[in-house]
Amino acid sequence: MFPLTLALALAGMAPSLHAQDPRADIEKRLSSQFTRTKFTADLSDVAVAGSVLTLHKDGLLMCSTEAKSPPTNTYKNGNISMGFGANMAWGMALGAAGQQAAQIAQRKFVTGEKFWVTEFHVKEDGVYFVFYSDPFNDVRYYTQLKFPFPKNVPPPADSVMQTIAEVIAVDAPAQEAPAADAAPAPTPPADQPAAAPKTIGVGQTIDQVLGILGQPPKIVNLGAKQIYYYPDMKVIFIGGKVADVQ
Repeated sequence: MFPLTLALALAGMAPSLHAQDPRADIEKRLSSQFTRTKFTADLSDVAVAGSVLTLHKDGLLMCSTEAKSPPTNTYKNGNISMGFGANMAWGMALGAAGQQAAQIAQRKFVTGEKFWVTEFHVKEDGVYFVFYSDPFNDVRYYTQLKFPFPKNVPPPADSVMQTIAEVIAVDAPAQEAPAADAAPAPTPPADQPAAAPKTIGVGQTIDQVLGILGQPPKIVNLGAKQIYYYPDMKVIFIGGKVADVQ
């Protein structure tokens, strides 16, 4: 009877022990604050816009998406860095794919720069994020950033989220335009011909596009680059002028 009683007692404790593990709470908090971005298969464009993040610390190393494996930065004691072990692990991962770090384009991002979050997950030793940038001189960069758990023991979710907020913050999530900004288009009188189709051309300003298409349902702001999402098209502005229409 004793082994059976002990087994039943442990079984009753299991849900309580699981509930005390903050990993599930951390995962839930991450999902409520960050929205994953999805890129096209060739990484040439955003397929599903998610959270745009602003960096609050210097020294985040990213590499070209041509690399088969990204570097893993670590945030600890107020600094972002890649130690000897992380550099060695990255070099080994690239070497297994026939690549060398010295031949991969790299760039250190600094405070104020923006990028997309494409993945985040909670592991035994910490929280991991994967970031992708917009192209710089035709090179798109990506990286991994780790927020380690002290001695692999996860702190309370509030503490973890505060630490993450020291490094990154959501800058411009997809926003729904206020209803007041979108006035219904007037219906032309029956005896008048239908209006000409609305066309957008490269070089037009934001004001000109808004005058033609109205306020978009969704806007993603990436500093010099902005993306206006309409129901049947996507207008990309660079420097305040249309660079592409898709």
